[in-house]
Amino acid sequence: MYADISAVVAGHCAQFRTYTTIEQDSRDIVHIVSVDKRETNRNSVIMEKECFIRWDCKKSEIQVWIKDIVNHFWYCSKHAVTEEQFKMMWVGVLHHVRDEHSWATGCCQHEPLEEGSQEKPWIKQGSAAHKALAGVVLDKRWLGLVKKFLNFRTTSDLESFQNHLLMYSSKRHAYTPFVYKTRTLLAAIDYNKHNRRLPARNLDGQKIYRRSYNKKSKSWSVYTMKEKKQYSYIPDLQRAILARRLGSVKGLPRKQNLRPADPRRLGLLALEQPPPTAELVSRHVSRGDLGNRDTEDLED
Repeated sequence: MYADISAVVAGHCAQFRTYTTIEQDSRDIVHIVSVDKRETNRNSVIMEKECFIRWDCKKSEIQVWIKDIVNHFWYCSKHAVTEEQFKMMWVGVLHHVRDEHSWATGCCQHEPLEEGSQEKPWIKQGSAAHKALAGVVLDKRWLGLVKKFLNFRTTSDLESFQNHLLMYSSKRHAYTPFVYKTRTLLAAIDYNKHNRRLPARNLDGQKIYRRSYNKKSKSWSVYTMKEKKQYSYIPDLQRAILARRLGSVKGLPRKQNLRPADPRRLGLLALEQPPPTAELVSRHVSRGDLGNRDTEDLED
């Protein structure tokens, strides 16, 4: 989908402006907005803005359904086995958004909706918003990529762990290879031990929710709070460490030698050996300075 605006007369004398939306592959016009100069206080400068606002009002009909459409895509990717099955499930979103949950070739997979339970406004069939959505859902190039989505995978859990890892190895600190590896393992143990926590509940037994604001979508959502972490495995780790220390026949050396697999045996991170500090000082020039020249030379 792409759009552009045109004027009947170029420049500040334009009486009408038209904002046209076209579907890329079929080249069909799916929506047109026209504005008369008199509708903007005879100010032709803001006519383009008014066109966009009116078009955006139609687009907002789809905007409230964006999250549900994305969720439906993931559902189709997860449960569809063949391309045809994916397409049959995928086009169902065009029926659902207009309050049609059973049609000639299929039906919605959700439970029956109670009367008045739907807060979002239904999209009318044949409306500009429904045509725009159909242009995306039935896009030939998009449907040609279906085979890539059948092996449903999500990396959200990995992304969650990457954020969790920062609790144990902050980017603001430097670590030796062994210390960093140990902190990574501790983060993995923590994540696995608390991965299946139950939802937190209040005194009435109801789930506790927290609000979250998404700056990108400019919308609020809620997520379920989980039970507090117990860290019951910590005493087991401490006992295992102490038992290994007591069972060792060697004492702790005052100077720790590098282990055979220590990456520091491979040398410095820099590809070149550092020059002497005195040489670096002699070549150093700060911003705004002219090297080693004194201010008296500048006066001369």
